[in-house]
Amino acid sequence: MQQLLEENPLILMEAAINERLRRSTDIRLHPDLVNAPLIYDPAGRAALAAIYTEYMDIAAAADIPLLLCTPTWRANRTRVQDSGVSHSINVDAAEFMKDLRDSRRANGDTVKIGGMLACKNDCYEPAQGLTVSEAEQFHAWQVDQLALGDVDFALAETLPNVQEALGIAKAIETTGLPYIISFVIARDGRVLDGTPLQDAVRLIDSETRRKPLGFMVNCAYPAFLCADAQPVELFQRLIAYQANASSLDQCDLDGATTLAADSLSDWGDLMLDLNQTHGVRILGGCCGTDGAHLRYLIDNRQREPSA
Repeated sequence: MQQLLEENPLILMEAAINERLRRSTDIRLHPDLVNAPLIYDPAGRAALAAIYTEYMDIAAAADIPLLLCTPTWRANRTRVQDSGVSHSINVDAAEFMKDLRDSRRANGDTVKIGGMLACKNDCYEPAQGLTVSEAEQFHAWQVDQLALGDVDFALAETLPNVQEALGIAKAIETTGLPYIISFVIARDGRVLDGTPLQDAVRLIDSETRRKPLGFMVNCAYPAFLCADAQPVELFQRLIAYQANASSLDQCDLDGATTLAADSLSDWGDLMLDLNQTHGVRILGGCCGTDGAHLRYLIDNRQREPSA
């Protein structure tokens, strides 16, 4: 993973998965585990495979590396135990993703599989976050399961609380997996709990024995970063951005019945500016995005950066 980052100025990450499935009339997401149990259902597997394959084909056609993630965003121990599904769901999801990669004749040099996890509670309510010690203990089970699935890296996404993020980092570092910590931010470029991004990065880097590969923002429109106002040193550690298609606040998008999206070109140009001006190497899409957003990044990646 470190070599991938060093050798490639632009790496794609998947665009939306759950939000696309949510709007399908043929697929029902699990109330607690969201898309994870779909790997056990033929129609669900096919729906997942169609989206992941689309993203793989887009990246392969442009000869650009791609990061995909297991559909395990909500598959923590408590939810899995309460759901009655197989306790091996995280391992099985990793196998599903690796088999899918093999089916496209891709390899680990071009497509990396990340083991995904999230905070315990609401991703947009930082007050519900766990303490460092609570988080380390709570998330250890899922982290260990993803490591058992032999993923290429771990990705903790949609984190609104820095203390819980630190606890997750401590749980992951014991596995030896490379990992990325991803925050949800508000319009002012701060983590939802009010912590400046650079302070969040410094804290986790200083309090872990094995630092993350880098940090990421997801589930926020690219303009929310306020990139030009951020300390320059932040971009030595902020390596990825997985952006919503809409500039609405997360609370307005959460559970919305209609798809919200700003102009594709506005979204894409802001994302490419993060890459070309600020050196953010990994770009992908979150809520409201699809293959068109990844294609825009590829088709316009040679343009001149904004002044």
